[in-house]
Amino acid sequence: MTSAYPNLLAPLDLGFTTLRNRTLMGSMHTGLEDKAKDFPKLAAYFAERAKGGVGLMVTGGFAPNREGWLSPFGSKLSSPREVKKHLQVTDAVHAEGGKICLQILHAGRYGYSPLCVSASNIKSPISPFKPRALSTKGVYRTIKDYINCAALAQKAGYDGVEVMGSEGYFINQFLVTKTNKRTDEWGGSYDNRMRLPVEIVKGIRQAVGKNFIIIYRLSMLDLVEQGSSWDEVVQLGKAIEAAGATIINTGIGWHEARVPTIATSVPRGAFAWVTEKMRKEVSIPVIATNRINTPETAETIIANKEADMVSMARPFLADPDFVNKAAANKAESINTCIGCNQACLDHTFSMQRSTCLVNPRACYETERIIVPTTAPKRVAVVGAGPAGLSAACVLGERGHDVALFDKAAEIGGQFNIAKRIPGKEEFYETIRYYNNKLVECGVTLKLNTLASVDSLIEAGYDEIVLSTGVVPRELEIEGAERPNVLGYTEAVMHPERVGQRVAIIGAGGIGFDVAELLVHEGVASSLDINQFNTDWGVDTSYSNRGAYTQPNPHPAARQVTLLQRKTTKLGKGLGKTTGWIHRAALMMKNVRMVGGAEYDKVDDLGLHYKLQNGESKLIECDTVVVCAGQKSNRTLFNDLKDKGVPIYLIGGSQLAGELDAKRAILEGFELAARI
Repeated sequence: MTSAYPNLLAPLDLGFTTLRNRTLMGSMHTGLEDKAKDFPKLAAYFAERAKGGVGLMVTGGFAPNREGWLSPFGSKLSSPREVKKHLQVTDAVHAEGGKICLQILHAGRYGYSPLCVSASNIKSPISPFKPRALSTKGVYRTIKDYINCAALAQKAGYDGVEVMGSEGYFINQFLVTKTNKRTDEWGGSYDNRMRLPVEIVKGIRQAVGKNFIIIYRLSMLDLVEQGSSWDEVVQLGKAIEAAGATIINTGIGWHEARVPTIATSVPRGAFAWVTEKMRKEVSIPVIATNRINTPETAETIIANKEADMVSMARPFLADPDFVNKAAANKAESINTCIGCNQACLDHTFSMQRSTCLVNPRACYETERIIVPTTAPKRVAVVGAGPAGLSAACVLGERGHDVALFDKAAEIGGQFNIAKRIPGKEEFYETIRYYNNKLVECGVTLKLNTLASVDSLIEAGYDEIVLSTGVVPRELEIEGAERPNVLGYTEAVMHPERVGQRVAIIGAGGIGFDVAELLVHEGVASSLDINQFNTDWGVDTSYSNRGAYTQPNPHPAARQVTLLQRKTTKLGKGLGKTTGWIHRAALMMKNVRMVGGAEYDKVDDLGLHYKLQNGESKLIECDTVVVCAGQKSNRTLFNDLKDKGVPIYLIGGSQLAGELDAKRAILEGFELAARI
């Protein structure tokens, strides 16, 4: 079979070893790294991806000492006593023909610990702890700790290490004057500031010998003021190569940067241009990273010589068989990462185990198991939204005879609204995946079909799963029936019906999404890289330090006011790692945000409301869009519950609240796994 991705799937010769293809599963902290008892689960997680064909994998970050902890008692490799647990991981990966590197990550001032240290005692905006400035002797000791960590990784069977030198962590903090105010040999001139990573890589190479992979994660775009200049990045890259690195991986943006770097609103392959610049400066392989989530994107980057490899972290959470499917020319069957962060990074930063919205088995490989049924049943699933699709596919995969009903002409449910929001176009991929998965699992799909009590009973199903979703909550104020008062579904599906001055009632996730759609209408695609760079201030000329300049967003298509009854900050319930992006995007479009609003009426003038102090206010507007929540659609359930057939509720029909695809897909999976 001729591969559609010959460059992506080509082996990469590193001299002393060969990678089977050009894919790197980038580092992700899953939460399984922090306790020895979870290492069997971690081993299963990596083994499944090795079996799926990944060329090289990198673990979540392990600190080289306690000062480098991400959090107290978190992942660390500094003692020979810790080697044994890692052998479970490396043995499992090697048994599946894979290769794996351990990432050495010192958190520096990002450490959520009173023990944290940095180049200088300058507090990070994302941690409550002010770091202690490491002494000169402390720097030398830390270099030895890095070397020791790498030597222990070699003993633990790892094929190499990745030295985390980007994203604003410890090494990055030494490189820039923003965080390095030292006056000793580790501060001042750039030659002094870059000594730390060079000495680390040089020391590791001496300790591990020549037949061991050393990846250096180089911060090619700091995206912060006072970041590194391009000349400094090149100088460091060349020095790292000379020090003995095998591969240079691309690091994009400090965690405190105010530019999105991995969220779904970032265009695919948006930062490959900077990897291409570095590839011309060094002779060792370089890896492109961030928002590469399809084999087509990866193939293009390598074919265009923008990089020698591509790093895809979250895409391997979404589908561990990504590479094997691409190799078999079955890309349409890949469960594509949508870049939502809801179940991976949001979990990580909330101290929960990571998983994946579109693949709830991720990081639960030993617990969420799909076991073939020994007693096949005829099961009806009503509603082809996220919950119903998840349930139908797992039921079919287990061997049940499944019929999936939906009154609409296409599957997807609320995904068909979400996919129209700028920056959420990846939902098209999820719908494409499920269309293929239903066929693979033998599910009978019945669209344009309104399932009724009589038809379901007459068909004699053994089980009925209802995932009938939600209905929008109506606005109950004077004037709510006016033609210029629209529900969010109508506003999203028919934005041409929305006027130029808009008031949006409800500032949850849906309210923010509707605002995004209405202010962006008429703008070049949200997935246009040039438009993204202009909007957010990414300086591709690299004339500014950190490649960061002032954002220059395209003017808003409409004048929008977003309101909520709560007095808390608008968007407080948005994703932990993406909420700031949504708020910033709307602020750049001059969206007005009002909290503590009590709605009075809608009339010819617009929306009338009162503030908490009783003061009456008016928003002069042409259109009011209602995003005031949802109610579970349980009509069919109420009619069926007395008929004696086992009935289950999942998804929005079980619990409305804010629409939650993560919960819906997991509920569908868990129910189907036990029926």
